[in-house]
Amino acid sequence: MPGKHQHFQEPEVGCCGKYFLFGFNIVFWVLGALFLAIGLWAWGEKGVLSNISALTDLGGLDPVWLFVVVGGVMSVLGFAGCIGALRENTFLLKFFSVFLGLIFFLELATGILAFVFKDWIRDQLNLFINNNVKAYRDDIDLQNLIDFAQEYWSCCGARGPNDWNLNIYFNCTDLNPSRERCGVPFSCCVRDPAEDVLNTQCGYDVRLKLELEQQGSIHTKGCVGQFEKWLQDNLIIVAGVFVGIALLQIFGICLAQNLVSDIKAVKANWIKHDDGYKLLK
Repeated sequence: MPGKHQHFQEPEVGCCGKYFLFGFNIVFWVLGALFLAIGLWAWGEKGVLSNISALTDLGGLDPVWLFVVVGGVMSVLGFAGCIGALRENTFLLKFFSVFLGLIFFLELATGILAFVFKDWIRDQLNLFINNNVKAYRDDIDLQNLIDFAQEYWSCCGARGPNDWNLNIYFNCTDLNPSRERCGVPFSCCVRDPAEDVLNTQCGYDVRLKLELEQQGSIHTKGCVGQFEKWLQDNLIIVAGVFVGIALLQIFGICLAQNLVSDIKAVKANWIKHDDGYKLLK
């Protein structure tokens, strides 16, 4: 209409999405740095940092690896998302999206493969636990992790107490001079609720008894079977946690991609105005 001017809103970067992504990732970054610091501190306490070969000498899993790897990934992702959002850096935002997307698809593929190849996964889990049983006394963190698992799931060994024959301190061979011969760790023992002081010698010589006699003093079920039962009993909670993590990842990817689109639109508008200004000159 005459006398009226039409005003077009120029594209701009959405502040809400930008600062939400920044705030979310700064928390992620700090947590990742904390996990990484804990992992490196634990390695320092064990002398690993002064002797890197100790990482390969351990026959089982060093739980500190979990802190270092998870902390490292979280730190990298948090840094890219945080700085990318704050500085409106499309390279860092794209890196954040691709890296997060890769993790999401790896999780998805792992879940599908675990469902399809259940028997193979069970065999690998048995093998993994038995390898760690062998290294039980080699690393204090691994020892604490195994003790926690056996106490939490009320189990002993991968398939049963006899898996502790794989450990040089607990095996039943005549050549074994250890006082723990034919025994199991205290974490295999059935705890007496009235017991105030933990009896760390409750598993001594227990495998010299008949299996029926063992059931009164130690857990005779394997940890693989108990873990499967725990998953079935808590399937809704476990599935809910994984779905929640997946939704957070998808939300983070969408938020980052939306911010990249806004930044590109603003830059394109600057170029258009710059070209128009040059033509006017």
